[in-house]
Amino acid sequence: MALREIRILGDELLRKKSREVTEINDKIRETLSDMQETMLKNDGVGIAAPQIGILKRMIVVMKTEKEILKLINPEIVEMSGEAVDYEGCLSVKKKSVKVKRPTKIKVRAQDEYGNKLEFVAEDFFARVICHEVDHLEGILIVDKEV
Repeated sequence: MALREIRILGDELLRKKSREVTEINDKIRETLSDMQETMLKNDGVGIAAPQIGILKRMIVVMKTEKEILKLINPEIVEMSGEAVDYEGCLSVKKKSVKVKRPTKIKVRAQDEYGNKLEFVAEDFFARVICHEVDHLEGILIVDKEV
């Protein structure tokens, strides 16, 4: 595992749409591990591949203090409710903004071994996933400020 440099607001790569991961291999797993290490070292609760300069549809999110999910090709297939709360971002230094997000989402993805996942996320965990999936579309919290 290795720490990666986090791209900061103003970096054009953060505004690009990420490509689907078509082959899950050791390099993908290594990148996900690097993402996890980088997220934890920077006190984050989520990180997306574009934040470390890789335009692939991969995110790492903290479900609980002890459980971290590595998601490949995540998609939000259902959403309900809404709440406005402050969010920070590893790529937007020293700024929190109010963002409206769904309070409940259904997610489909693959894990780091290609296994299909489908689960429901609520409240803060749903917010984290939505935030990271936005990164895969080139969207930052400053674009969604309410």
